[in-house]
Amino acid sequence: MERKKAFVTGASRGIGKAIALRLAKGGFDVAITARTVNEGEAREHSSTLKMSDTTPLPGSLNSTAEIMRASGAEVLALPADLLDRASLGAAAARALDHWGHIDLVVHNGRYIGPGHMDPLIDTPVDVIERHLQGNAVAHLVLNRFFLPAMVARGSGTFITLTSLAAFQFPNNPIGAGGWGLCYGMSKAAAHMISGFIAHEHGKDGIRAFNLQPGYIQTERMEQDMRKFGMSAEGGAPAYVPAEAAHWLATSPEAAALSGQTIAAQELCKERGLLPEWAGPDPATMAF
Repeated sequence: MERKKAFVTGASRGIGKAIALRLAKGGFDVAITARTVNEGEAREHSSTLKMSDTTPLPGSLNSTAEIMRASGAEVLALPADLLDRASLGAAAARALDHWGHIDLVVHNGRYIGPGHMDPLIDTPVDVIERHLQGNAVAHLVLNRFFLPAMVARGSGTFITLTSLAAFQFPNNPIGAGGWGLCYGMSKAAAHMISGFIAHEHGKDGIRAFNLQPGYIQTERMEQDMRKFGMSAEGGAPAYVPAEAAHWLATSPEAAALSGQTIAAQELCKERGLLPEWAGPDPATMAF
């Protein structure tokens, strides 16, 4: 059978990397995007305007692609910046030109930069605009390429990685487990897109889901977020939302859930998708 084609943003590390690996293992050829092409690249990734942090984070497009190719998948490693609409368009166009179509788009990448952990009164409007561009408008830029092609083909799936922060206020202040307006506001904007796609294009064979991963162990969580009262401890492994994403992309049963928000950890537990995984910690599952 012909392998299906997927496009995954933010695949250099974390949940995006795990999803890309699971799709490759599960029969997809995958185009992956991120800013970091090679290991060790220095980029600004502090979550607050009060400091700068350019220490390299683990992971890169090329290292993800190397692992994926070992499973037999064809991989397109396409550098792109969520704040650079031209680079997003170029990546989408290259994937479509190369394969002729895309069956699945996973919007996982988000803006990594100051503002995520700053209070409203300390956050300039232009910083909020960058978060909105990276976390929501970038999705629309890519969808302008992929959605018409899917409609013309009569099938396609969108999965957007959402967050509890998209629809709930933090229970704790910044520095004690809470987050800033930049994150919540921008994730809320992205959260709305899947429902509109499902509503307007379900008749065209298009499915769209929000996937809420819950509290997940990632490289950046461990390296950057402990200082803000968060750590990877207690989080589920990244392969859990990856398994949920694969199920949404491939299971006929998922069609009935189009337009909905799916809790990844609950889905895996309820459907027995990962028998070796003990299941979610109720204290952190919905984070």
